[in-house]
Amino acid sequence: MYPETTPSTVQPDTRMTDDQAANEARRIIADAYRPAPEVPTSYRDTSPLPTHGSTPPVLQPDRRIVPAWAAGTAVAGIGVGAACVGVGCGVWLACQGFAAVSLTSVLFVTLPIAAVAAVVAAIGSALRSLKNVHSEHHHHYAGPVRQENTTTHTRGVFARTHNELHG
Repeated sequence: MYPETTPSTVQPDTRMTDDQAANEARRIIADAYRPAPEVPTSYRDTSPLPTHGSTPPVLQPDRRIVPAWAAGTAVAGIGVGAACVGVGCGVWLACQGFAAVSLTSVLFVTLPIAAVAAVVAAIGSALRSLKNVHSEHHHHYAGPVRQENTTTHTRGVFARTHNELHG
């Protein structure tokens, strides 16, 4: 054992009085809240910069870290990703719309489309009938007419077809 920790060593009484403890507490608190000394951490030169001078410009070579093809690939990847996100959002919105399908919503969507299609069909048939009325040219065919009848027989698992012409 060390001599200072042996039981035979007599320790002097090191207790403080209440006044001494209060003074020590005030000193410790004052040291803790004392402002730190001003130490400059940076310097800014406020002198005006010359507008021109005798020093020539310094060449700064272009040292790119990423090759041009890699940057182009990255940009293309970002574009494709954005397009996929847009398509995905569109599909999600469409699925949300399909989930809310009711008879009323189907009618509200399809009736105007059917009305427009009916008007277009009516205009088309009217124009077709006007074209046939004003057309005075009839097709007259001159020449021999040959009529052929074809008989078709299909048999088998792999569908063998035989055509016979009858004149």
